[in-house]
Amino acid sequence: MSNELWRKGALELAGMIARKEVSSREVVAAHLARIDEVNPRLNAIVRRLDTSALAAADEADKAVAAGARLGTFHGVPVTVKENIDLAGTPTTQSLLILADAVAPIDAPVVERIRAAGAIPIGRTNLPDLGLRVTTESSLHGVTHNPWHPTRTTGGSSGGEGSALASGMSPLGFGNDIGGSLRNPATACGITSIKPTQGLVPWATVVPPEDPGLPAQLMLSEGAMARHVADVRAALLAIAGPHDRDPRALPVTLTDRAVGRRLKVAVCIDPPGGTTHPEVAAAVRAAADALSNAGAEVVEAAPLSVERSIELWGILLGQEMRAQKPLLDLVLGEAGKRFIAYGEEVFPTLNSSELMLALGDRNRVDREWHTFLTDHDVLLMPTWAHPPFELGFDVESLDNAKFVLDTLRPVLPANLLGLPSAIVPVGMAGGMPTGAQVIGRRFADLTCLNVAEQLEQHFGTITPIDPVWS
Repeated sequence: MSNELWRKGALELAGMIARKEVSSREVVAAHLARIDEVNPRLNAIVRRLDTSALAAADEADKAVAAGARLGTFHGVPVTVKENIDLAGTPTTQSLLILADAVAPIDAPVVERIRAAGAIPIGRTNLPDLGLRVTTESSLHGVTHNPWHPTRTTGGSSGGEGSALASGMSPLGFGNDIGGSLRNPATACGITSIKPTQGLVPWATVVPPEDPGLPAQLMLSEGAMARHVADVRAALLAIAGPHDRDPRALPVTLTDRAVGRRLKVAVCIDPPGGTTHPEVAAAVRAAADALSNAGAEVVEAAPLSVERSIELWGILLGQEMRAQKPLLDLVLGEAGKRFIAYGEEVFPTLNSSELMLALGDRNRVDREWHTFLTDHDVLLMPTWAHPPFELGFDVESLDNAKFVLDTLRPVLPANLLGLPSAIVPVGMAGGMPTGAQVIGRRFADLTCLNVAEQLEQHFGTITPIDPVWS
């Protein structure tokens, strides 16, 4: 039994523990054994928490034996990206300068998932400061994709993607300002959601404690897993206002489409670039699956898709320019090349032009809100192309532009703070590819319910044994 526990989902494991079919210690030990087996090749988990995890598992088992009230994820192991505070461990951001920046308290997300009974067993890799869409760290090294050793896991939550896809963890936590929860989901064949901006609280005690404007507007913490049900349960566990985050919102989530026919807009080939034919075919198959299940499906997209991508680049580009002196001090060489290419790709604006762009963001936001009121969700690719080779993004300016082309479907949801769920729907270029389900603000459950319909049709494709060559 213990050899198969790493294959199971988080809610399934929680149910088994609650019913005393298996102990939390057995579940945690099975995942630690899986880490022993596959992490030396994948390098997804960069800090193990064996001692504290096993001790917490024993306490969890005592609570079960005592008949105590159990949380949603009681006794279940989880992993946490190393730019989220987890008490007693460093929040390194994958930077050498922060290698010993130990957080004395948990981030709100970690605090809440512990309250739901989960047990952190490891910290996962990310690129320097989370600034690339591949997980190649100057502090911890390269994380490999279990589907192919030389292809990217995506980023910046690529350590989580690799760990989940290979069975080292059933549930993980990361964040997303440019697809960083969703990029690894599509590249590794798992599921995730970038929640509505402000739905999940964010706070840190490791400098910088105050994020810049792009992060204030576009960054979201969220969950990753192999099953949509696990992502949904985790989102509900971590969402809601928190005393440490002035922007966290008191929202009650509901599914907008309950009780009526689902209305789906599908954009198979997002404007502003190219789309790989196998990616397009997978998204078309997803649209057909929803149509066959009874949804009203039409091909449509907001007119401002390209403008929303451009505005995302303006915001992030201006922030990188403002922070360049600091970034040059802390980033590794590859990260510095990424910043240099960003300076060439993203337009330079003066302060007046930036203020006008921020005003135009509101116009775009209104347009998308109207569109996503008329349609319950927008179905798009996650990445327009299959996962690229490791190191590809910083080899040349042309490569950097191609990666931005690949990334473009995920960016509007960041700019506008919209929920966006990912679920695998096929293969492209020999690698997994995921459909992206975008909804209007606070339609997170609608997005997840549509993603779950797709999961029921296409099935889950992970965990897998890593491919070594």
